[in-house]
Amino acid sequence: MSTKTNEIKSVRVALVQDFAFASIEEARKRFAAKVAEAAGQGANIICTQELFQTEYFCWKQDPDFFELAEPIPGKGTDFYAALAKRHGVVIVASFFEKRAPGLCHNTAVIFDADGSIAGTYRKMHIPQDPGFEEKFYFAPGDGPFRAWDTAFGRIGVVICWDQWYPESARLTALDGASIIFCPTAIGTIESEPDDLMLKQRHAWLTVQHGHAVANGCFFAAVNRVGTEHGTRFWGSSFVSDFYGEDLVIASRDKAEIVYADCDLSAMEEHRRMWPFFRDRRIDAYGPILKRFGD
Repeated sequence: MSTKTNEIKSVRVALVQDFAFASIEEARKRFAAKVAEAAGQGANIICTQELFQTEYFCWKQDPDFFELAEPIPGKGTDFYAALAKRHGVVIVASFFEKRAPGLCHNTAVIFDADGSIAGTYRKMHIPQDPGFEEKFYFAPGDGPFRAWDTAFGRIGVVICWDQWYPESARLTALDGASIIFCPTAIGTIESEPDDLMLKQRHAWLTVQHGHAVANGCFFAAVNRVGTEHGTRFWGSSFVSDFYGEDLVIASRDKAEIVYADCDLSAMEEHRRMWPFFRDRRIDAYGPILKRFGD
């Protein structure tokens, strides 16, 4: 971990919550304007929602949607790298990655403030549910869970379905992440009742706040809004501190940028009082590598 990273005391995070776009070109144009706005408000790290450049195409299995995939690096990453460099910010952006013919991933790219690619993360846990047909499109990432040094601190990324697994956040934090970002596309099927949606949203918020508490770090989740092909996305993008308290939380139905100031010095002081990493019983955790306890 670099000395420069250790010297960062506070980071302003911006989460860009938005609707789906009609085209990748429109998405890039609008996001460029959002980055300029966020940078003008002092943002250091700006994060997108999952698969933000298009509609959430995983609502059905359609081979034609593979045409949306793009190589990394490529023209898309060149665009966001230049955007990060122009404004001197770190950008965490979600991509539909074409790794090879017939092999695609759900991938986040971390662009450092100088325009370089600090790292990439491929979604590890791939869901398969009605309206979320992701196994048709994405191979699981080949890991590991990790963090990267940037101009504004050491950060990690998990993606959507990863958020339900404590191992993903734990291993990312153990690699030194002070802030874990989670680009997300989550909502409820329109045919499901509102009370079920509220319960699911509550579970979604609770488990991620628990990751922040258990790992003594900041956790930032970015969701989309609007209804797409029968799925109501519930927004609610948020940044949680290490007590599980929201520094900011967005609306459930509006496109907006929300900001949070993450005090890394306070995080370090907190870890001195609640030293969860010190007291881990790494000698006793072997069974977690089994599928189940039988």
